[in-house]
Amino acid sequence: MRNFDFAPLHRATVGFDQIADLMDRVMTNDVGQSSYPPYNIEKTAADSYRISIAVAGFSDSDLSVDVKENALVVAARKAEEDTERTYLHRGIATRAFERRFHLAEHVRVTGASHADGMLHIDLTREIPEALKPRRIEITSVSGKPVETDVVDAKAVN
Repeated sequence: MRNFDFAPLHRATVGFDQIADLMDRVMTNDVGQSSYPPYNIEKTAADSYRISIAVAGFSDSDLSVDVKENALVVAARKAEEDTERTYLHRGIATRAFERRFHLAEHVRVTGASHADGMLHIDLTREIPEALKPRRIEITSVSGKPVETDVVDAKAVN
C-alpha cells in the first residue's frame, strides 16, 4: 500500500483539513469495500447530481435513505422470504447492504424515487450567499474610492 505525506498540503493551505481527512479515509477504506450493489453517479446540471443504485428484488419498504452528518446512507434489508420456493438457480442477489456516500458541505438531498429496480437519489449543491464570489471595493488612504479602468481582453488565435 502507498503512503502519502500531506504535510506540504497543511503548510500551504488554510481551512482545507477536510480534504486531507477525506484522502486518508479513501486510502484506508477502499481496500475491502464491496461492489454490491452497483451504482452510478451522474451530474445532471451545473449544481445537481443523481445517484442511481441497482436494487432489483427490493421493495420500497425494504429500502432506507438517511442523511447523517454529511453522509448519505442507503441501506436495504429484505423481509423474510418464502421457504416454500425451490430455486434451481438464484442469480438475483437480495442480500442486505449498506452503502455510504460522503457529501460535500453544501450538498443537500432533494428527493429519492424507486422505479424499475433502480433507486434514484437527487442531490443539489446550494452555496449560501455569504460564500458566493463578490467584488471588494478598493479605497485609497483618503477614503475615496480608487477609480480603476477595466479593459476586456479578448483571446487572439
